[in-house]
Amino acid sequence: MSTTSARRPTAAGETLAARELTPVQGPPVAVPTPGRLVHLQFRRFAGCPVCNLHLRSVARRHVEIEAAGVLEVAVFHSPAAELLPHVAELPFAVVADPTKRLYVEFGVESAPRALLNPRAWWPIARAIGSGTVAVLRGRERLPARRQAGGRLGLPADFLVAGDGRVVAVKYGEHAYDQWSVDELLEHARRAA
Repeated sequence: MSTTSARRPTAAGETLAARELTPVQGPPVAVPTPGRLVHLQFRRFAGCPVCNLHLRSVARRHVEIEAAGVLEVAVFHSPAAELLPHVAELPFAVVADPTKRLYVEFGVESAPRALLNPRAWWPIARAIGSGTVAVLRGRERLPARRQAGGRLGLPADFLVAGDGRVVAVKYGEHAYDQWSVDELLEHARRAA
């Protein structure tokens, strides 16, 4: 059962209308970006342990992603003021979408299966464990107790060519079902 998504999913082969996204820090990002691929990834809420686990893997390999011609952009359904302290150290653009306008436009869902799918349980346990250690060491902050956009978001990945064409798509089936960096790089290689 979906709790967000009033629009059908975006499919590979579709062409996106040009837009400019405003990150919580840094200059605006054009999507599409002429001459580059844009990896537009939809995450959950500010401080989400599962999102942090994934984004750390992306940040560790950011130089490699950039070298492949990919501009990384992560979208969260939290307000910018709440999001900024959680993502200030990330080397890529992070966009706040508290009204979920982009989520609806791209057909990205929120559903109980985000947390109830057994394939998500090990990554959730790992994320909570590593996140707890990071919070205790002062490297991360706890998420807000109440999340205006909810806690049940599903991830989604879109790779957008410089002309606006969506060259690859993944809609997650649970909270930790997104492209790995290796999968992203493979999609970028195929699109080049």
